[in-house]
Amino acid sequence: MAQQAGLPPSSTALLTDHYELTMLASALHDASANRDCVFEVFARSLPEGRRFGVVAGTARVLEAITEFRFTDADLAHLESAGVVDRSTVDWLADFEFTGDIDGYPEGELYFPGSPIFTVHAPFAQAVLLETLVLSVFNHDCAVASAAARMSSAAKSRPLIEMGGRRTHEYAAVAAARAAYLAGFAATSNLEAGSRYGIPTRGTVAHAFMMLHDTEEDAFRAQVAALGTDTTLLVDTYDISVGIDTAIRVAGPELGAIRIDSGDVGVLARQAREQLDSLGARDTRIIVSGDLDEHAIAALRAEPVDAFGVGTSVVTGSGAPTANLVYKLVEVNGKPVTKRSEHKESRGGRKSAVRRLKSTGTAREEIVHPAGNPPNTGPHDQVVPTALMRGGRPVDDLSTLEDSRNRLRNRLVSLPWEGLKLSKGEPAIATVFG
Repeated sequence: MAQQAGLPPSSTALLTDHYELTMLASALHDASANRDCVFEVFARSLPEGRRFGVVAGTARVLEAITEFRFTDADLAHLESAGVVDRSTVDWLADFEFTGDIDGYPEGELYFPGSPIFTVHAPFAQAVLLETLVLSVFNHDCAVASAAARMSSAAKSRPLIEMGGRRTHEYAAVAAARAAYLAGFAATSNLEAGSRYGIPTRGTVAHAFMMLHDTEEDAFRAQVAALGTDTTLLVDTYDISVGIDTAIRVAGPELGAIRIDSGDVGVLARQAREQLDSLGARDTRIIVSGDLDEHAIAALRAEPVDAFGVGTSVVTGSGAPTANLVYKLVEVNGKPVTKRSEHKESRGGRKSAVRRLKSTGTAREEIVHPAGNPPNTGPHDQVVPTALMRGGRPVDDLSTLEDSRNRLRNRLVSLPWEGLKLSKGEPAIATVFG
């Protein structure tokens, strides 16, 4: 039976490109498939204007690798479609990744050249992971990097991710996880809440308001069902009338109002004055509607208590991919290097040390040959850590909450100019040793 459109597959093995398997078949044919190889995931540069990247998706990648098995249906498809020959199908039937992986833990920052994910395995195993690894990391890192900028712009005010309807239904779940890792307080996506334990939030849309004969009827129905601590949507018709009605229905103990359209800064100011005059001084103001990090930063001086962010966060706020690559850097212990005018890479397995001042402020990132580390000072940090050994995730991987805390601490370590939203160079320089 064919896989139903839109549903996740029963295994992750076909979440790859055709040429990964033709490379495998060719390598099996000439006996190069078992050569010991190292592949690295890194970014040659950050998206234009970005000063740092956020590592996200590591746990999802490791889970996907453990599920990378070819089912009978997968193998039958590959053979019938002529993707590979029978001998390659037989080899794939027993496929299991048995290699080692090191990399930057989730919630870590990365910069151009940072070796954020290093795969050490026979060529036949490592090459099959390329597309899957990049698919997860390029999406999740892009979302988390954008979300971290938004979280920084919002300062201590909470952000709610509500972009599920603006992306693929399963990308929405991954985006909610990445946004939460990067500092968002909650998501509207129930699958993300169930799968990852992320707090979920939501009340009503304008359709609910228009369903009722009057705005007051809608408010009364919502308060009756959800209590006075709910959030009432006051901009379906006239905002000032809506606020008056909301307080009349719920009383001054109303939890919050939401403004979803118009010049939300001006409207929030007017709403705060009106709420205070009605005695609803503790009623919060939540704004939404096409917000990004720049709009959030512009609203910092306004009486806004929380932000709802949709399209911009799930699409990376103008950078929908992190531009990460997965490159072969070592074969049988010898560095290999691709050299072209625009796509040069550095050969050999690498690691990284982040230089820190005594104050904890990051100074630079040193990317060096893995077997030749630089001298380190008392405050410097070795960034990569073990992620997988013998094809199995290590026991002490970071939890999602660990990753949130790590990123919070790493952002504090950046020089102050590294958090600017304006275009500029990476927050710290990468030095290749």
